[in-house]
Amino acid sequence: MALRTIKPFKYFQPSTLVELLPLVEKFGSEGKIMAGGTDLVVQLKTREVPPLKYIFDIENIEELHYIRDEGETLRIGSMVKLRTLKASPVIRKKTFILAEAVRSMATPQIRTMGTIGGNLCNASPGADTAPPLLSLGARLKILSTKGERIVPIENFFASVKRTALRSGELVTEIIVPCQPDGYGGAFMKVGRRVGHDISVANVAVVVKLKKDCVEDVRIALGSVAPTPMRAIETEAFLKGKACDQGNITRAAEIASTEIRPISDIRASAEYRRDVVKSLIEMAIQRAAERIRGR
Repeated sequence: MALRTIKPFKYFQPSTLVELLPLVEKFGSEGKIMAGGTDLVVQLKTREVPPLKYIFDIENIEELHYIRDEGETLRIGSMVKLRTLKASPVIRKKTFILAEAVRSMATPQIRTMGTIGGNLCNASPGADTAPPLLSLGARLKILSTKGERIVPIENFFASVKRTALRSGELVTEIIVPCQPDGYGGAFMKVGRRVGHDISVANVAVVVKLKKDCVEDVRIALGSVAPTPMRAIETEAFLKGKACDQGNITRAAEIASTEIRPISDIRASAEYRRDVVKSLIEMAIQRAAERIRGR
């Protein structure tokens, strides 16, 4: 990967959304919002992102740094650091699989700089925060000078590196339903180096059992399609069935047919299909065991 010198640009560092939004509306077509910068700086050096005229650094906008517990829902500002999510007692208690995902991400240095909003808006198919949020049914609050809108996270990812954000918009908040009582969850991933690499594949599972049958289940996957995705057919197969090894194995096989993996420098498509089978089995088993208290 060839690294190049970043070309000069005009740098804005607003301290409020009121300052930021007019700038993004006026110059956004020739610039980028920078959250932690862990992705954007590299992309500028590799020319994955063409040279920019403007960068809007939103680090100092305190309105975007918060975690609010509203009982059945958590509201997370888009500039909350991955390190903060990892350490938060309320995240661990109420959205355990998100905490589990963040613990597996990157290095301490990256978690110190990287943000949840940046991880999502980078729109990588392998973003580790996306499957937990998909499985929990999160929504994103999006803001511009024209107003505010709420987008379900399953409608946010358009394709590789592309989102539903329109010109002049930014994500300000992630609204996360808490994992309900009676549900178990698990996040699992495979990378070339655990915790230090983009996922070859990842999976988040939320499941509810009734008399050891699957009453409800949500399964989300990353790095196996152009965008993070729900395994809808797999969920439909499991609902109402016994949570036993035979059904779990069959569910894993169905999931491997739902995905659309590619071959790249990290893994082949065939390897990803095999990995997904193993991850689905292990994640469902772990989620069920957590319900059973093992």
